[in-house]
Amino acid sequence: MALPTYLQLVNEVLTRLREPTVQTVSENTLSTLVGQWVNDVKRQVNDAYDWDALNTYIDVTCVPNQWTGYSITGAGQRFRINDVLNVTRYWPMYGIDKPSIDRLIYMVNVPVHNPPVNFNLGGVDSNGDMQVSFWPIPNSTDTIKFSLIVPENDFSSDSDTTKMPREPIVLGAYARALVERGEDGGLSSSEAQAIYKQVLADYIANEGSRSPETDSWGLV
Repeated sequence: MALPTYLQLVNEVLTRLREPTVQTVSENTLSTLVGQWVNDVKRQVNDAYDWDALNTYIDVTCVPNQWTGYSITGAGQRFRINDVLNVTRYWPMYGIDKPSIDRLIYMVNVPVHNPPVNFNLGGVDSNGDMQVSFWPIPNSTDTIKFSLIVPENDFSSDSDTTKMPREPIVLGAYARALVERGEDGGLSSSEAQAIYKQVLADYIANEGSRSPETDSWGLV
């Protein structure tokens, strides 16, 4: 099945509202507003779970004697980390907090130059991508592989597609539309919102059942 487009999702919401479909999302005030709701809900669905479809790898190449100022290009700021690996040295990388890496860099007479084993996230570049620092200070061009869950960008053109399930997006946008326009003899906004939440929960449960090893249980 083809991935749903921005225009298709907007038209599905308009149909549920018993409104005419459009040829472009920006065709009229209502379709433009529905487009905003579709983007809002898609963003919410993206952030609701570590969807398999959002798994991606981004490589960062170390520069000898440079410990900071690296960008995780294309990751943005909403990503979640699965794992970080130094694939040149075949070892895992471990996160370290900002005060600790600052002390390792600035509070010693001779900072250590070796293949990195630690990383710290901090700062954003001009493209809006998160920046990362490494410790020890790299002394070679090691490749650091970031395994991430990277949420999609907002829709902007009619033909943009999403890897997210279409039903929760449509139902969530429809629920928001009902809040805006008021009740009109169909579902109430609260009923529509409840259906959206249940459908989203069902999709998450279904995907989670494919990877039970990612669930952990413990006493709290």
